[in-house]
Amino acid sequence: MLFVVVLCALAQGVMAQTKVQQKLPDKTRILFLLDASGSMLEQWERPNQTRWSVAKSILTHIVDSLSRNSKLELALRVYGHRSPQEIKNCKDTYLEVPFKGKNHSLIIDKLKEIKPKGVTPITYSLEQSANDFPAGPGYRNIVILITDGIESCGGDLCAMSRAMQKKGVFLRPYIIGLGLRSEKTLECAGKYIDADTPGKFSNVLNEAIETSFAKTTASIELLDAGGKPVETNVNVTFANTFTGAPMYDFVHYLDKLGRPDTVQIDPVVDYDLTVNTVPPVVKRNITLIPGKHNVIRIPAPQGNLIIKQEGRRDNGLQSVVREKGKAEIINTQQSNETFRYLTGKYEIETLTLPRRIFTIDIQANKTENILLPAPGVVNFNTTATGYGSLYVLRDDGVQEWVCNLNELKSQFALTLLPGQYKIVFRVKQTTGSKYTGLKKFAVQSGETVSVNVFK
Repeated sequence: MLFVVVLCALAQGVMAQTKVQQKLPDKTRILFLLDASGSMLEQWERPNQTRWSVAKSILTHIVDSLSRNSKLELALRVYGHRSPQEIKNCKDTYLEVPFKGKNHSLIIDKLKEIKPKGVTPITYSLEQSANDFPAGPGYRNIVILITDGIESCGGDLCAMSRAMQKKGVFLRPYIIGLGLRSEKTLECAGKYIDADTPGKFSNVLNEAIETSFAKTTASIELLDAGGKPVETNVNVTFANTFTGAPMYDFVHYLDKLGRPDTVQIDPVVDYDLTVNTVPPVVKRNITLIPGKHNVIRIPAPQGNLIIKQEGRRDNGLQSVVREKGKAEIINTQQSNETFRYLTGKYEIETLTLPRRIFTIDIQANKTENILLPAPGVVNFNTTATGYGSLYVLRDDGVQEWVCNLNELKSQFALTLLPGQYKIVFRVKQTTGSKYTGLKKFAVQSGETVSVNVFK
């Protein structure tokens, strides 16, 4: 019975691990951040038609059409509508209708009441909108900013938007610029869309709404050296291009037919995709087509490296790996471990005494082997404690420093690769450099050597 219980526990553990851990929130909140500054009363295209009248009419129609969506909550924040321009009230913003289910008629009624009059405090309004979204999981928070001009109160809209996105307050805002007063400098704050005519404004506003709800999927093809999508089993990270914050992490998978699986991704933001090979491959500024299946193809050809030492079966030996010509360590590899790297040239430094450096060329779907000889053991006797160093003597007569010696012990052992060595040592109690002792010795694989420095 105990055996059956253990099997059941293991089965439950496997089932728990196979559950989907990452998915888009079921519900969405959209905050309309609407410009009601004095400039919105200017004529737009036709006599007796202002930017405000167009924005109010189209937004009213869209809000009404969204009333049947049970997975959506709306709110309305307006700025520039409470104080006249001459006062220059840079805190003139107000959440006119907070988030709540079935509040569409409240928003429509509020749009009828508002009269544009003041300045354009976009940054302050966006900052205040952080408090408009109720706390709690299960929602995607989206801002749609509608404006006919740029910031008029000296705020840094780009920095504010970036800070809010990094905190996860909302996703990348949509910024819809109305008419000739709009500025593409607003692109740094979100996805800027220029609506230079009333008809285009209607189209881009509808597009922003549709994108927010579009079910968008992606599959990632990791290509080998021949351009075939056969590389797999590596971590893949989707990071927000604007903020750098990771949004999705997946371990790549191919099914039995060698096809990459499909994942659902939010199309509201652009992504930098990192394939966490060693070293990583990064593809930046990926814009997904909303409502479609997107195939992302990334070259990631890899090969294998194994490092072994004769007579050693454990993995206690470590080696540091760098790309050739670069100082950064990209991996610390254990002995007897098969590790995959992108194709290319690498420098492998074994953490032996002395260290050894190998240059290798990793080729696609091939395995490179580094085999070190078995070491020997040297027992040192320096008579008394002191100061000194160990050198390896190269075949060309040049000596290379290996390590400093333990100044607290007069007897100690070191494990060294085969070769010719020299020890240089002075006892602490001596009164001059002339009392430095030298001793040369050889080390063979698998042998133990005793070195008495002063005999």
